[in-house]
Amino acid sequence: MSYDINKIRNIGICDHIDAGKTTVSERILYYAGKTYKMGEVHEGTAVMDFLQEEQERGITISSAATTLSWKDCVLNLIDTPGHVDFTAEVERSLRVLDGAIVVFDAKEGVEAQSETVWRQADKYHVPRMCFINKMDKMGADYFFSLKSIKDRLPSHVIAIQIPIGSDATLEGIIDLVTMKAVKWQGEELGAKYSVIDIPDNLKDDADCWRHEMIERLADFDDVIMDKFLNDQPPTVEELRSAIRHATCQCQIQPVLCGSALKNIGVQPLLDAVCYYLPSPADIPPVNAHDVKNVEKIIQRKADPNEPFAGLVFKIITDKHGDLSFVRIYSGTLKTSSRVLNPDRNNIKENIARIWRMHADDRIKEEVAYPGDIVAITGLKNSFTGDTLCDPKHPVLLEHIEFPETVISMAIEPVTTADKDRLALALQQLKKEDPTFDYKQDPETGQTIIAGMGELHLEIIRNKLQRDMKIGVNVGKPRVSYRETITATAEAEHRFIRQTGGKGQFAVVKLRVEPFTPKPGEEHILVENKIVGGAISQQFIPAVREGIIGAAKSGVIIGYPMLNVKVTILDGEEHPVDSTEIAFEAAASMAFRDAAMNASPMLLEPIIDLQVTTPEEFFGAVTGDLAARRAVITSTTSRGNITVIEAKAPLAELFGYATTLRSLSQGRANQTNFAPSGYEMVPENISKQLIESWY
Repeated sequence: MSYDINKIRNIGICDHIDAGKTTVSERILYYAGKTYKMGEVHEGTAVMDFLQEEQERGITISSAATTLSWKDCVLNLIDTPGHVDFTAEVERSLRVLDGAIVVFDAKEGVEAQSETVWRQADKYHVPRMCFINKMDKMGADYFFSLKSIKDRLPSHVIAIQIPIGSDATLEGIIDLVTMKAVKWQGEELGAKYSVIDIPDNLKDDADCWRHEMIERLADFDDVIMDKFLNDQPPTVEELRSAIRHATCQCQIQPVLCGSALKNIGVQPLLDAVCYYLPSPADIPPVNAHDVKNVEKIIQRKADPNEPFAGLVFKIITDKHGDLSFVRIYSGTLKTSSRVLNPDRNNIKENIARIWRMHADDRIKEEVAYPGDIVAITGLKNSFTGDTLCDPKHPVLLEHIEFPETVISMAIEPVTTADKDRLALALQQLKKEDPTFDYKQDPETGQTIIAGMGELHLEIIRNKLQRDMKIGVNVGKPRVSYRETITATAEAEHRFIRQTGGKGQFAVVKLRVEPFTPKPGEEHILVENKIVGGAISQQFIPAVREGIIGAAKSGVIIGYPMLNVKVTILDGEEHPVDSTEIAFEAAASMAFRDAAMNASPMLLEPIIDLQVTTPEEFFGAVTGDLAARRAVITSTTSRGNITVIEAKAPLAELFGYATTLRSLSQGRANQTNFAPSGYEMVPENISKQLIESWY
C-alpha cells in the first residue's frame, strides 16, 4: 500500500446504542471490497463484532479496527461501542482519531449517549460528520433529527444532503453540493446506484436547503461569502473546499442521511469522508512534554523525518502475546527496532512485528508512518495511554483519561487451582480494560472486581468462565460509594516510637475542609502552609503521601474520599529519629482524625436515565421511578410516546430494565444509562449502609 499522508483518513464511527453504527461499518467494508459478503448484526455475522459476546448480544463491546481503500484514499476505520458501559472504548478511540462519523437514528434524533459521544469528540477537538441513519424506519424524520442535533448538542450542523422520501418510500438522497439526485437499485445489495437530475417535485425543497447551506458556509469562507453577496452560484469545487476547511477546523459538522440496512447512502458517505474529513497532515502538530521538564511543550509534526512518537491506546491479550494498538504521530516505526517508554521509567521495548488489522485478522507490515494506526507485538511493559518514542528524543504525549468505576461485586475461585489462574487473568483484563479494576478486601479476603455497569461486569465474568475456563463464583453487584466531609476540622497526630535504637518521630497538624474541584483538578487538594521550617521540605512529600493514602481508604466504610482540601498547618521533627515513614504515618493518622471530626458523609453515584414509554404506562413508570428516589428532570411527547429524563441513584437501578418491561408489557425502553456524578446519600439510608457494613 503506497504511503501518501494527504490520502489517509483516520476515522471512527460512534453513536448511541442501536443507531446502526456497526451496520454502517459493514456496508463500508462491503462497498470498499474489504469483504465479499455483508455481515448483519441481527444475524451475529458482523465482521467488526467478532467477539462471541458481541455476536450473541447483537451489540459492540470492543472497538474494532480495519484499514480499507476508497477511491484514492486509505481509511483507518474504528467501529466503537454505543453502550455506556463500554464508553472507555470510545474515549480511547477518539483520542487517536482525526475525524468521526456520528450516527443518529432518524426516528429518535439525539439520544443520551449521543450527547456523551459528542462531548468526548469536543474534548479531543475531533472534526466530525453526522449521518442520520434508519431513514427507512417507520416514523423516521430527517428534519426532526436535524433540529434535535441543533437544539441539543453544541453543534454547527449544516445539511449537505436531504432524503428522497422516508419510511417505506425512501428511494435515495439529494446531494446539495452537486445538486444531483442519487437513487439506488435493489439489485446487488445497493452496490449500483444512479446519479440523475433532481425530480421536479423536489427541486424547490432542494433549492431552499442549498441556499441555507451556502448562507451558512459564507460565515466561514471568504470565497463563498463573496459569491453569496453578489448572488453568484459557487462551483462544486469551491463548496467542497469551504466545507472541508470549516469541518477540519471544527467550525461546522456536515449532515448526511440514508439507511445502511437498506443499502442507501453509504457510498456518498464514504465520498464525504474523503472530501471533508482531515488527513493527519491537516491536523495541528501534536503537543508533547519534555521528559525532564513536563512544563516544556515539544511539538511533533506528522512527518516521517521527525523523531518517532506514538501512543498506545488499546491492548488485546492474545494467546500469541499482547497485541498493542498504536497511533503514530511522527517519524517511522520499523520491525525489530527498539523504542523508549518514558511512562515506565524509560524502559526500552522491542518491536517484534507490525500488523495492519482487519477486525481479528492481521496483515504483516515492515514499517509504519505518521498517521498510521497499527498493532504491534513485542511490548512487555507498556500499557494503555503510554508513549512510545525515539530513545534519542524522548517525549511524553498526553495520557488518556478514563471515568472511575461505579459498580463492584465479589468474585472467588471455585478451586485452589483456579485461584492462581484467576490472579493472572485479572491482571490481563486490567491491562486490556482501563475501566476495569480489582482489589483484595483486607477484612473478608474476597476479591472485589469493579466496572462501569452491570453489563460490563457480566461480560468480565463470562470472559473468565467461558473464554479463560476459570471456575468462579460471583456475588451480587454492589455500588461503589465515595466519602466526603461537610465541615472544617483540625487534628494533630504525634507518631513517636522508641525501640532501643534509632526511633521514629513525627508530628503533623492538619486542617480539612470541603471544596469543589475545577474540571481536571484533583479531588484531594493538599496545600503546604508550614512556616518557619517546622517540617523540612524533604519530609513534605511523605506527608502528602500519607494524606492521599488515607483519603483513598476513607473514614466511614472504606471508600475513597472526594472534594476535600487539606492544609498542612504545623509539625515537629527530630534531628535523628525523624524519617519519611514516620511523617507518612503521622499525616495519615492526622487526616483520619480530622476527617472523622468534619462530619463525614457517604456519596452515591447518580445516573442520567432516559425512558421511552407509551402514554398509557406513563403513570406506572413515573411512580416506579419515584419509588427509586429518582428526580424527573423533563418529559417530552413524541406522538403517543413520552420520553422521560431523570436522575436516579445507581443503587436503586439494579434490575430496572426487567421491571420496566414488566410495568409496560414490554413496550417501554430504557434508552440511556450514563454516570452523572455523585450526591449525598440520605441520612436514613446512610445509617443502614453503615450498619450493614459492620
